[in-house]
Amino acid sequence: MEKVSKNFLKDSHLITELKLCNVRLIDNSKFPWIILIPKRKNITDIFQLKKKDQNLLIQEIVYASKLMKKVFKAFNLNVEKIGNIVYQLHIHVIARSKKDSSWPLSVWVVKKTTYSKTTLNKTILKLQKAFKV
Repeated sequence: MEKVSKNFLKDSHLITELKLCNVRLIDNSKFPWIILIPKRKNITDIFQLKKKDQNLLIQEIVYASKLMKKVFKAFNLNVEKIGNIVYQLHIHVIARSKKDSSWPLSVWVVKKTTYSKTTLNKTILKLQKAFKV
């Protein structure tokens, strides 16, 4: 089992654990944004996972995507594996709205705003309820 990168611990909050992935909320109140982090050691790319884990990752991405679209009434989803800064394999699932602060551009073109404590707690509870934690 892979330890979660210190960058993730600093910039995100645990929502739940799925069979393969930890689900964490990115601390940016401008966008409903989670990451899925497979619980495997020394994995930086999807092709490095065993075939069974590759299939499970796709299932968990689809599951999380459906929840994000429904819970946040998203117009669109950005689902991405990037890994340029944090190499540990992780998948971003970002619920987008035509009214968000960078639409239709990338979420990285605007400076992040961390959640207030109250909004953070409400968002975590909303996601935990959706994931049936």
